[in-house]
Amino acid sequence: MTLNALLLDSGAMSRTRPLIKSQYETLAAFRYALRRFIRFSEEAAQAAGVTAQQYQALLAIKGFPARDDVTVGELAERLQLRHHSVVGLIDRLVAEKLVVRAPSAKDRRQVLIQVTSRGEKIVGKIASVHREQLKRIGPEIRQLLEQLGRAEQ
Repeated sequence: MTLNALLLDSGAMSRTRPLIKSQYETLAAFRYALRRFIRFSEEAAQAAGVTAQQYQALLAIKGFPARDDVTVGELAERLQLRHHSVVGLIDRLVAEKLVVRAPSAKDRRQVLIQVTSRGEKIVGKIASVHREQLKRIGPEIRQLLEQLGRAEQ
């Protein structure tokens, strides 16, 4: 069910109990913790000389399951962006020599995107600081998730 369908489904809304103040507080605290991490991520990317979106793309490619390359469509899905937006992002990454385009061996009509050695150095550096930050904030996020889970019972 899509988000719009869920919000517009009056039956679904009537089956849920109204939230109490503490549940709003927990949701707000969770959102705040996520936003702090996102801001940290944006600043880490900027310090490494790339945009947050460029880092997200490099990470999505480098972390794609079982492969070292992705199609434009797969990258669009991972980034939750439209195909044409991802094409522009890839163009900028290619210009910065962070990724390369390569034809697929299986289907010549398909283009695969691969991280270059320069891109790997950058994504590795940023990912390392992200892991350390997640180790620091993980307990807070875990506690908030547990509180959200208990609130449903």
